[in-house]
Amino acid sequence: MTKTTAFWILSPGHGALREERLPEPGAGEVRVRTRFSAVSRGTEALVFRGEVPESEYQRMRAPFQAGDFPGPVKYGYVSVGVVEAGEAELRGLEVFCLYPHQDRYVVPAEAVVPLPEGVPAARAVLAANLETALNAVWDGAPGPGDRIAVIGAGVVGALVAWLCAAIPGTRVELIDVATRRADLARRLGAGFATPERATPGCDRVFHASGNPQGLRLALDLAGLEARIVELSWYGEREASLPLGQAFHARRLQLVSSQVGRLPAERAVRWDHRRRLALALALLADARLDALISGESDFRDLPELMPELAAGGGEVLCHRLRYP
Repeated sequence: MTKTTAFWILSPGHGALREERLPEPGAGEVRVRTRFSAVSRGTEALVFRGEVPESEYQRMRAPFQAGDFPGPVKYGYVSVGVVEAGEAELRGLEVFCLYPHQDRYVVPAEAVVPLPEGVPAARAVLAANLETALNAVWDGAPGPGDRIAVIGAGVVGALVAWLCAAIPGTRVELIDVATRRADLARRLGAGFATPERATPGCDRVFHASGNPQGLRLALDLAGLEARIVELSWYGEREASLPLGQAFHARRLQLVSSQVGRLPAERAVRWDHRRRLALALALLADARLDALISGESDFRDLPELMPELAAGGGEVLCHRLRYP
């Protein structure tokens, strides 16, 4: 048996490291030694604060979650490491896995995806967020020449802006209350505006701020018969929207996007592994290192997690390094 250390949320707002024992990998399994994991301020912060509604306890389970909401629970979905035992063809390879914060773990071989050449392990921690952004862009279906607004310059919003800016002829505006995000937008090929200076009349609007006020702004910025894609998940909070006024007269489309399911028109050809492989391949772009807002030692996570969960606009993707 191999010893391992994992981060557990013991109760809302409180976490600790726990030592566990791992069995040796069996047929069709691998043991991964973690090099990096990451914490972003979306779903994981809501889980840490105990803000998952009871109605969503089952739908919100991570692939290798242990325990149950609100806690004790071992939760997370960003792990990059090296296969050190198990299936011979994978041994020694750097891989990505949707696993919680833990320094070693055993999973089925098909649960890991080798990193493509040219994608460093330190940047591969963005893969899960990039999957979310890919799904959102598929749901929004922007095209060449579109005027696109992305509200919320967190990790997912910034990745959506980066993807949209790569479409020929688009004019992409990344919108945030924090003016310091202007440099990030520029590095990713997008324009920048604060909410009061945002450009209206957009063909597509993506909302990723996590604040209901941002969704109200999305309605204002959308042009006639435009599509608004809602990426934010509010947990137990409610979002109040002005769906009277000109909402119907302007024939606006309000579409939800969630990474757990592929868009219907792609599900017949794509699966989650193909989408993850695409996300990893796209991470060859070194500009995306700008989305890593800090790095800490894994063993500091119990003291660090409350700070990250309450970090506001200061935190993008916080990377954890392992011995």
